[in-house]
Amino acid sequence: MDKIIGMGNALVDVLATLDDDRILEEMDLPKGSMTLIDEYKLEKINNCFNQMKTHLATGGSAGNAIRGMACLGAGTGFIGKVSNDSYGDFYRRSLLERGTQANLLVSLDKPSGVASTFISPDGERTFGTYLGAAATLKAADLTLDMFKGYTYLFIEGYLVQDHEMILRAIQLAKEAGLQVCLDLASYNIVEQDIEFFSLLISKYVDVVFANEEEAKAFTGQDPENALDTISEMCSIGIVKIGAKGSLICKGTERVKVNAVPVEKVLDTTGAGDYFAAGFLYGLTCGYSLEKCGKIGSILSSNIVQVVGAELPEAQWDDVKLKINYL
Repeated sequence: MDKIIGMGNALVDVLATLDDDRILEEMDLPKGSMTLIDEYKLEKINNCFNQMKTHLATGGSAGNAIRGMACLGAGTGFIGKVSNDSYGDFYRRSLLERGTQANLLVSLDKPSGVASTFISPDGERTFGTYLGAAATLKAADLTLDMFKGYTYLFIEGYLVQDHEMILRAIQLAKEAGLQVCLDLASYNIVEQDIEFFSLLISKYVDVVFANEEEAKAFTGQDPENALDTISEMCSIGIVKIGAKGSLICKGTERVKVNAVPVEKVLDTTGAGDYFAAGFLYGLTCGYSLEKCGKIGSILSSNIVQVVGAELPEAQWDDVKLKINYL
């Protein structure tokens, strides 16, 4: 089986379930988006969280995907940056417990990153993200040895704010013979840096994941046409269309995969990340595009039925059984 290494913002998720969306307006956080916040806004959010029930989990888009793959038994690694604090220790332990090689660099200046996660009554999630130590991962921190021994590199689009660092990572990965997989991450991130995304995808990236909002932000098109545009720029294009499933294209091969029906969506946190985890796990096993998409659908349907981006062990047993029957 091929091995995969992820690179992203090493964040700890602090999750709170909302009765209504008023707090999002008070905090000036657009519903469904990821907004970077400063220490002042973090303190303001923490004051709200102190009066609410919260749940702690390891997070970050690439971190979630790598965790999902590790739980399925894939060979995984992760590159990120934390601090020598309780959140950093929590993140490192979480990776190691699942057998993931932890290439976690340490910042001496900033605390570990935190993603304050607001879960609306309809299950939509909104992030106020304080990057902290995660944002101090720089091009100079990366070495060729970090990428050796892997077949794929999975990168979250949130990293594009540091052009030099993401280019260095991709170039080192290519030098080590890896294929590069990119998740576009959030529609507002794509809108803010569309030219750089275009450069990455057309020149370096082999596999692109986008939901329909991100695909529209990138191409200005509906999902079907956006998939055509994206897949012409890379090897495999995937556009996720929520409850309607996903569209996958590689060359002349085009596949539509239905979503697994879910009775009640509790929290969409990690839905896209777990779809990517399932798809990429299938890719490392050499499965067909359709089977890769179906595994992605199984994982994403399970993660939306729990709060946060971690599945209980018993649920993983059920997931593995369903994959075996595909």
